Amino acid sequence: MLIVQICIGSSCHLKGAPEIVEMFQAEIEKHQLENDVVLTGSFCAGKCNRSGVTITVNDDVYPGITIENFKEFFNEKILKPVRG
Repeated sequence: MLIVQICIGSSCHLKGAPEIVEMFQAEIEKHQLENDVVLTGSFCAGKCNRSGVTITVNDDVYPGITIENFKEFFNEKILKPVRG
């Protein structure tokens, strides 16, 4: 089970957190990962970046996730570990 926390603090919100949340929801549904991934929001993760949103997967923190690099991130950090 992966626990994915998307920062929805003010900085990440302005950098696209709502869109990233929607993209996560769509990909989780598309790949039928509802029982494998817990998607939650968090306030400031303390890793603010010049661009993108900070996402924590279990205990690993990934700053700078954008709409443009989301698919690569999802495939590498979510799909690959779950599908192993």
